[in-house]
Amino acid sequence: MTLTLPTLLTWLRISLIPLFVGIFYFDSNWISAANQNLVATVIFVAAAVTDWLDGWLARKLNQTSAFGAFLDPVADKLMVAAALIILVQLNRVDAIIALIMIGREIAISALREWMAQLGESKSIAVSFLGKLKTATQMIAIPMLLYHDSLGPFDPQAVGTWLIYLAAALTLISMAYYLKAALPVLGKKE
Repeated sequence: MTLTLPTLLTWLRISLIPLFVGIFYFDSNWISAANQNLVATVIFVAAAVTDWLDGWLARKLNQTSAFGAFLDPVADKLMVAAALIILVQLNRVDAIIALIMIGREIAISALREWMAQLGESKSIAVSFLGKLKTATQMIAIPMLLYHDSLGPFDPQAVGTWLIYLAAALTLISMAYYLKAALPVLGKKE
């Protein structure tokens, strides 16, 4: 495994997860709740930006690799799962929403792995629905992390609506991927 800049950015994203989670465990005498929210939001947004950047750099510098293609979505799913669990702990997201979103990621990742082993990975390539779900989720989570009002704008209220929309898109996109895989699954049994 060669360490390229895109792979290093992915590892950086993974290494930010303990800091992202840990910020909420610092003593309130050391960092206020508002600053915890701000720092966690900045870390999450930085991770989202590096997710885009590592993919762009890998293509631009012709440094794509099988390991990078494996590690990148793992890093994304770990960060999102950590954020959802923290948001549940902070009572900003319902546990059922987190279970739907994390469960879908596990199920679809397993389905993709299995389909790849069957040589049918194109059957469940990333769809527009999946991208829309991800975009909605990646906008909702920072709003829910930030939590505090910004003048008349209430990130918690908007983030809550968006996370429910993301959960609905999660279920719809999961059904889409399962439907796309059914013909292949029927042939392989």
